Amino acid sequence: MTAANGTGRGPGADAANGTSRRPLLETRDLSVDFGGLHALDRLDFEVHEGEIVSVIGPNGAGKTTLFNAITATVETSAGDILFEGSSLLGLDPNRVTARGIARTFQNVRLFANMTVLENVMVSQHCRTRQHAFGALFYTPSFRREEAEIRERAENVLSFFGSRLVGYRFDQPAFTLSYANRRRLEIARAMATQPKLILLDEPVAGMNPVESAELTGMIGRLRDEWGFAIVVIEHHMDVVREVSDRVVVLDHGTKIADGDFEDVSNDPRVIEAYLGHGATT
Repeated sequence: MTAANGTGRGPGADAANGTSRRPLLETRDLSVDFGGLHALDRLDFEVHEGEIVSVIGPNGAGKTTLFNAITATVETSAGDILFEGSSLLGLDPNRVTARGIARTFQNVRLFANMTVLENVMVSQHCRTRQHAFGALFYTPSFRREEAEIRERAENVLSFFGSRLVGYRFDQPAFTLSYANRRRLEIARAMATQPKLILLDEPVAGMNPVESAELTGMIGRLRDEWGFAIVVIEHHMDVVREVSDRVVVLDHGTKIADGDFEDVSNDPRVIEAYLGHGATT
């Protein structure tokens, strides 16, 4: 899979060429302020169905704040966030998830004492139809839904091969290796049945072999499962490999948006990473 030339790309290819329909996700003049700090400053950003977009920039550029704003874990100061044409503003995080957006975090956030299978099953709560009555009396409809949830969880975990299946189902999450905890967090996001997955530094802390494996998985998430994906990543080899498009932030402002080669050679991007005078 080579992102730079579009070989082997899925449904995001049309989006990357600007021929897609309305964006799946769009921010308009989005601002997030923390006191006097403009973490995001009138940001226009979009993602199309089936597209993989990498968001890069130096530390403090506003990348994670963008994810937090989309998933309603920070308040916006101005602007709007649209998903499938409807605003997300005012929704709680669980409602954003129910709308079809899932995410992972810089620091892995799992239910450490739950098993691998339980972690993925509980993530499907936003899709369940049965309520307390069914659980209390263990009704047939509750049992059917529980079986469906388990089957879906096992199917999602099978995506990761032998890493998270078999005897792993019953292992507590805290016993997993760091790389497998990362994989489990992605599995949990997949199980919410999203249309868009936000991956916050998915290969952070991994060795080169683990990083290469997960890089390949990001492409498969789109090509085999149909997810649109936004990736925050500092490893430029990962960005080069997976991205249909790269957006660069600096001090909360978008300074570049395009394919990897164009963005990586943009003087504004080089200056943002290397400092003033680097391009002279």
